[in-house]
Amino acid sequence: MALHVIVGKGPVGATTAAELVARGHDVRILSRSGGTSTEAIEHRQVDATDADALTEATRGAAALYNAVNPDYTRWATDWPPVAAALLTAAERTGAVLVTMSNLYGYGRPSGPMTPESPLAATDVKGRVRVRMWADALAAHEAGRARVTEARASDFVGPQVPLAQSHLMRQLPALRKGRRAWVIGDPDVVRSWGYLPDVAATLATLGTDERALGRAWHVPSAPPRSQRQALTDLAAALGAPPAQVSGIPWPVLRAVGLVVPLMREVAAMRHEFDQDFVIDATATTETFGLTATPWEEVVAATVGAVPVTG
Repeated sequence: MALHVIVGKGPVGATTAAELVARGHDVRILSRSGGTSTEAIEHRQVDATDADALTEATRGAAALYNAVNPDYTRWATDWPPVAAALLTAAERTGAVLVTMSNLYGYGRPSGPMTPESPLAATDVKGRVRVRMWADALAAHEAGRARVTEARASDFVGPQVPLAQSHLMRQLPALRKGRRAWVIGDPDVVRSWGYLPDVAATLATLGTDERALGRAWHVPSAPPRSQRQALTDLAAALGAPPAQVSGIPWPVLRAVGLVVPLMREVAAMRHEFDQDFVIDATATTETFGLTATPWEEVVAATVGAVPVTG
């Protein structure tokens, strides 16, 4: 057994903690608000921007996981100090830094994305992610730290709060037979990251030396469009056939004038108006990790929908 330290107790942090415990490891979760420790998982109250506090809490750990989730409208200001503090703690302690990332760094894709695809983001949030990885990789190549990164598409699964997923937030409407309004073109296909598969990937990257010095994609089921995914979920709910429409971009931009979150979503249009698919072949071939079948993802996910919706 080894000690693994996770920063962030949201869906990714909590699910990864459970995966590591199941593999026989000791787990410590660090968060701004702390938590109640159990026999399996220790909780500590630590500010993720405090490199000294992170270092003290990480001493003796085999790996340090970045499962932080800053407010979506504050990435440009909130991510840099957190990323810098985590990298510093990894450098000081020798713990492997395992970062949970996404696909923003690739910018507008020209086909299925692999970890070797150019990091060509032009939007603010994508550039933030590119800089985080560049800094971590530079520290790795200089011998100051050991780093790796997992990248996944939109999260799905019963562990994901409805409000934190473009797909999941439609489930109450589906249960009631109402129209689902989605971001972008409902018929372009995209990959979906099932949270248990995300956790399994993170836990593997933190325990296998072959992961170091590069990024890896989370294995995902064959891509489904939002319309296809919601149709599958509606059927699993026993609800009427899904009615799905895309919110017009002019409407989203107008709403964004008064709702900052919608303004940020509109800035990521390139992820929603064309196919957005990842290739995780390298992860499967190297570590033997495979995606949970889509039918199982759907069956598990519908359990997250409140009966009263």
